[in-house]
Amino acid sequence: MFETDTIAAISTALGNSGIHIIRISGDEAFDIIEKVFKKGKSRKDFNADQTDSHTIHYGFICYEGEYIDEVMVSIYKAPNSYTKEDVAEINCHGGSYVVKKILKILVKSGCRLATPGEFSKRAFLNGRIDLSQAEAVMELIQAQNETSLKSSFSQINGRLSGIITGIRDRLIHETAFIEAALDDPEHFSLDNYAVDTLLNVIRECKEDVDKLVGTFENGKIIKEGIDTTIVGSPNAGKSSLLNNLLNDDKAIVTDIPGTTRDIIEHSVNIGRITLNLIDTAGIHDTEDVIEKIGIEKTYSSIERAQLILLVIDSAKGISEEDLNIYGSIKEKPHIVVLNKSDISEDDSYDVRPFEGSRIVIYSTKTGEGYEELINMISDMFYNNDIDVENEMYITNVRHFELLSKASLALENVIEEIDGCVSEDILTIDIMDAYTYLGEIIGETVADDLVDKIFSEFCMGK
Repeated sequence: MFETDTIAAISTALGNSGIHIIRISGDEAFDIIEKVFKKGKSRKDFNADQTDSHTIHYGFICYEGEYIDEVMVSIYKAPNSYTKEDVAEINCHGGSYVVKKILKILVKSGCRLATPGEFSKRAFLNGRIDLSQAEAVMELIQAQNETSLKSSFSQINGRLSGIITGIRDRLIHETAFIEAALDDPEHFSLDNYAVDTLLNVIRECKEDVDKLVGTFENGKIIKEGIDTTIVGSPNAGKSSLLNNLLNDDKAIVTDIPGTTRDIIEHSVNIGRITLNLIDTAGIHDTEDVIEKIGIEKTYSSIERAQLILLVIDSAKGISEEDLNIYGSIKEKPHIVVLNKSDISEDDSYDVRPFEGSRIVIYSTKTGEGYEELINMISDMFYNNDIDVENEMYITNVRHFELLSKASLALENVIEEIDGCVSEDILTIDIMDAYTYLGEIIGETVADDLVDKIFSEFCMGK
């Protein structure tokens, strides 16, 4: 039933808005639309078959003689649609009640409710997109910054698919030759073949796979952002820095030390990077039970952080407490933020204890040092070499794991060739690599995994 029945779902987020969109896909999509849609102000019957594909039509949703809403209906004829099936989309007014009522009418008229991600699943099963492109659709929807957006879009356009397919083509070509030679040695010779030809091809394929594997750390940052913990002694300006970066007053700021007793988490998109900010309780000696719990959470956050911003009150100078905190974080990626530069004296602090660390002179009141801090973070993690327009970055954990398995299988082939293992054994590891790579694009993936992947999609996509 999955490949032939007709499905419908609300493709926009529920809630009151300007418009809502209901998407219908399947063999009966046009018949169902014709039952419920009256075209134009004259409210004539609508004939989808007599209209051109990729056209939009004004009219009304009508059911059992009752006019429900004034709408626009878009028609996309198979195979030139997202699912490669007949697709209709209803643009109705954005009230929650009206869109749900229209969806109920569609179900009564012959379609069923789509499961999460079912439209994209049909696009995959019908060959419009491969599995990596389908996954990139959700990454595009969830993109948090410009870099993530461009990375997802390049994958939707098939950049990763092209690389994976190219590697698989080379592997299957070599496997086919070996198999042919084993089956027909009179016409195909394996003399010196493994050393002279196969080894070079496998090495090249492994280099291409390893290059993709090597992009994953940057890919995770592109997709998920940088887990950034703000630490320092009480009243150094940690919460002010958080508010400064968020451009909002999310954290309470007072002159009273110890105002922040628990961690505060927020994400912010700044240029091409996303910072997952954690404001922590000030680290200091205390007998206060609640403060002690907050400080324990601070140290736990430091352990998980990808970046630590150590905030120091430069107006008071560098204290023993500051140096103790610095000692606990200096082995991790960090930046020393000398805050309150607007009221500090030039000779009120000595930065020599932080030699070798990145240091920013900052003022949460005037904004001094803001651009320098953002550029410093970008340079630390992107090294000025992130180029999503021309390079492919692995942002999906599933892809990374499969590529790593493929790399290991190819390494086994190289070792087997060096050890003069028989050719029929070589093909086992070559085909393992071929299969792992095929799972990325959905060529060799199990049905239950496909179901799991698309179940995580949003409804209506």
